[in-house]
Amino acid sequence: MKEFFQKKWVKSAGIVLLCIVLVYLLIYIDVLMRARSAYLEGEKYWRWHENPQEKQQELFAGLQEEKEKLSKELSKDKISQDDYNKQVEIAEFNYEQKLNESSIKYAYIWYQTVVELFSPPESKWVRLSREKMPRAKELWKKQLTEKGIPFEDYMLE
Repeated sequence: MKEFFQKKWVKSAGIVLLCIVLVYLLIYIDVLMRARSAYLEGEKYWRWHENPQEKQQELFAGLQEEKEKLSKELSKDKISQDDYNKQVEIAEFNYEQKLNESSIKYAYIWYQTVVELFSPPESKWVRLSREKMPRAKELWKKQLTEKGIPFEDYMLE
């Protein structure tokens, strides 16, 4: 038996098999981490839906950070005053757009992403997303109805 494992082709086959197992393990870990990341993003939007003040604070902090970055670039003459003004205007526009977007819609979309793109395997994150998706969709429908926005169920998929 010892002679069998010392044959060159057996060693090569073992190395190939080990490499295949490692690649599958890395893929599995990557899918789990991506599912976790997407689930947590959905949780952020759900939290923002329940607490709009938190959403406003986080988005405003992001806007201030962007403006500071642009100010530093302006002070180092990396961009012109005109470009600075345009970039600030774009950042403020994006801030307003994000502030007015439906947080629960994005929560639903992130949960849906976890379920559709990161399963199998049926991880903890996929199970949690499956549980939260129907409730998020109902809250989104309720929000659309309250705003008087007409929709059909197929439009929310």
